[in-house]
Amino acid sequence: MNLKHTFQTYPVLSSLSGTVGATFLWCLILFPTPAVPEVLAVTVLVGLFCFYPFVLTALNLGFCFLKRPGDGTRRAVLHIETATLSLGILFTLLLLCIVDIDFTADWPQTLEGLMTHTPIWTGAYPTVFAFLLLGAAGFILLRTADFRKMPPLVIVGSISSVYLGMALCITWIIQVFTVDGLKVYLCLLPLNWVFICIRLIREKIGEWKTIEETEKRTFDSVFLEKLNRRLMDSDKWPLWAFLLAWPLAGLAVIILALFGQRPDNAIRAWTETSQWNLSRQISPPNLVHDEHYLCTVAAHGHRKLVKPVRMGVRRGHRVVVNRQLCIANAFEQILEERSPRLHRNVRRFYDTYGFPLAGAIRSPWASDAVYAAMKPLEWVFLAVIYLTDPRPEDRIFMQYIPPVPPADQTFFL
Repeated sequence: MNLKHTFQTYPVLSSLSGTVGATFLWCLILFPTPAVPEVLAVTVLVGLFCFYPFVLTALNLGFCFLKRPGDGTRRAVLHIETATLSLGILFTLLLLCIVDIDFTADWPQTLEGLMTHTPIWTGAYPTVFAFLLLGAAGFILLRTADFRKMPPLVIVGSISSVYLGMALCITWIIQVFTVDGLKVYLCLLPLNWVFICIRLIREKIGEWKTIEETEKRTFDSVFLEKLNRRLMDSDKWPLWAFLLAWPLAGLAVIILALFGQRPDNAIRAWTETSQWNLSRQISPPNLVHDEHYLCTVAAHGHRKLVKPVRMGVRRGHRVVVNRQLCIANAFEQILEERSPRLHRNVRRFYDTYGFPLAGAIRSPWASDAVYAAMKPLEWVFLAVIYLTDPRPEDRIFMQYIPPVPPADQTFFL
């Protein structure tokens, strides 16, 4: 009883504390003689970012089966839902910065390294966003509106909109679901949204049953009045909403067609992709991403920032080349020519500390950060080149030039 009261009073804090505590015990089992400060830091980070999203998912799934929650339970449910949506959006945005997905690249585009093409065809983004906004609008209306002032037809229409948003979330989950790496976390926010919507619909159906018959709204129109009476039975709302969702989706498609969207974009959004579960296209092979060198990795950032100038060749495979990479390689070349012993020491130091850091960089945003961090060194390298080489720009330009470019391959962008 005390645990229940504590959860009802502090649902977010108690669930998070329980998660961190369970994670701490798990760490103690794995590391029987740990260094306590390090274990505490790892416990908080792992518990918050790795396990707590699954705890919130389990709680929201359990809330779907609540029949008649009391006031304390309702407050706890509301707090958990708020934490789920706020943390879910925040964690998803952070996750999108580190996963190897380029949401601007359709399947025909050649990518570099381990990058993956967008799971949603960019040409159908307006259609997807429209259905997302439609689902969110229905959810907000159900959550905030006073049922005593709403006719059942409007409520059913709101549920239909929620259904469309749920269908979009389920399709996203089917498209991106995988047990490989971090991509499984991309499914958690839409999955929780589905659970929250199911619980909200059940709650509103029960809420309507408590409203007195005299407080229900009537219509002047005979047709609407007859339809309203049929919709008075809230147990049939899910069925009526499902039937109404089809013409509502059709109306949305017609409106989108006026703005240049094809009627089948709701399907092509998922099939005009590659490397995902619903994809029907095959992309060209990715360029090799040489992840051993920081400047090479930095060249794979966003084009407007890192400014790639051409393709080059390193160790027999193609790499993206920008000016920063050419300057760094030209500097190393001069260092090797003028001071071989210093070059060996610098190379040994970089191989020890630089390789692991470069290998951890997987996303364009991380490459942008490396590019910006390397800027001061780039200016130092450039100054050394200009002080030691009679033709500095020629040396910079000749970096990564292939000996004999293939006749059927263009190396300059």
